[in-house]
Amino acid sequence: MIECLTAETAHRFGDALVSQYRLRHRAFTERQEYQTFTLRGLEYDRYDTPASTYLLWRDEENIVRGSSRLNPTDRPYMLGELWPEMVTRKPLPSSWSVWEGTRFCVDKEFGDAALRRRIISELVCSYLEYGLLLRMTSIVGVMPPLIWRSVFIKSGWNVEYLGEMTTFQDGSKVIAGELAVSPENLDKVRRRTGISERLLITE
Repeated sequence: MIECLTAETAHRFGDALVSQYRLRHRAFTERQEYQTFTLRGLEYDRYDTPASTYLLWRDEENIVRGSSRLNPTDRPYMLGELWPEMVTRKPLPSSWSVWEGTRFCVDKEFGDAALRRRIISELVCSYLEYGLLLRMTSIVGVMPPLIWRSVFIKSGWNVEYLGEMTTFQDGSKVIAGELAVSPENLDKVRRRTGISERLLITE
């Protein structure tokens, strides 16, 4: 199951919000060496705001092992502020119906490969469930092509690339993409992943 937290509902989920900041510190600060803000083993940035929604997978000890963040594009968001030049094939989104997905991660030290794949699949399904709940039309993001392929396309959700490949100073290659939110795409992902039950817990 995937817990869906907002600023208004986080108190109902114990320390889940703090636990996801710890996972992000391990995944992005320690392993990938992101240059972002940290505090006592927590990773955060300026896009963690009251407008953010967090999708979290927790283990039996209530430790977050998989997470992602979603923000609406009608206010400051990462792609729009940091890399607008990556979007060349259509206007840069700025709408409540288009959200941005960021900080997608699964704890590499948890469980076996099959379990980690299951967590990824549940997070992908929850993107669509939450998108349909809020009547989103699409979700955008910036990722390496390998992640687009191994996470979303492999799950049955095709991506529309919004521009050309960009190479960062560290040599990593990323590209902006957009995922259409629709009941049909949720059905495709459920068939591909074998997940038929509703996953999202909102309270």
